[in-house]
Amino acid sequence: MSGAGPMARFAVAALATWRVTHLLASEDGPGDAVVRLRARLGSGQAGQLMDCFQCLSVWVAAPASVYVTRDRRDAVAVWLALSGAACLLERAGTEPLVVETIPEGGGSDAVLWPEASGV
Repeated sequence: MSGAGPMARFAVAALATWRVTHLLASEDGPGDAVVRLRARLGSGQAGQLMDCFQCLSVWVAAPASVYVTRDRRDAVAVWLALSGAACLLERAGTEPLVVETIPEGGGSDAVLWPEASGV
């Protein structure tokens, strides 16, 4: 992807940031390597970081931002945008959708609604 444009690089980096962050925060990892790492880190600051997807995504996005940006002035904005994109992807994958059937003879135009969370 060396010849890819900035939008393609951003999309790839956002997916990679989400994937690595999800692996570290929510999965056991290959051969339970991530579980052992989490156990070794314990309940200290580094261990708590491994439990928070949003916190961890900030640090995983940092090296990915180097892949995306070619201008150092954009690096911080790209870094935070990648973390934000990973958080949005995580949220999109965890919020259930409720399917509403349209009654015969018309009704609501909207078919998919986010599940109400007391709002």
